Amino acid sequence: MKSELHVPSDLNFLNIVENWLLGCLRVQLGESVDWSRQSSRLRLALVEAYSNAVRHAHKEQPNLPILLRLELKDRDLAIEIWDYGDGFDMSTYFPPNPIEKQEGGYGWLIMNRLMDKVEYQLKVNGANCLKLEATLPELVK
Repeated sequence: MKSELHVPSDLNFLNIVENWLLGCLRVQLGESVDWSRQSSRLRLALVEAYSNAVRHAHKEQPNLPILLRLELKDRDLAIEIWDYGDGFDMSTYFPPNPIEKQEGGYGWLIMNRLMDKVEYQLKVNGANCLKLEATLPELVK
């Protein structure tokens, strides 16, 4: 299953983005997933990715769209978040140090803890792509 959503670069659309993701997955996977556990995990990862694109990549250009792509093969999930901002040089990222009480920089850490794989590609055909991947476990009864 594949799905795409074009959405404005506006945090007011966050609920629509979350509902699109979880709605598509529920249609395909039904009750074979522990949604109480998985929806929180997926929602938080997607919120971090989408809000980073809105707040950082498009901060000076709110009229730019964000493209979300979802692909589900069996239980393997891939979510791509495409933005058209300047992009982020990952070589300049350092994980937050709790002792320093750093305010930002936790999004990348959170996404990597919640998902099986996180990749970021800078400037692919004029856009940046953050890809989140995970395998959704079957519901254990």
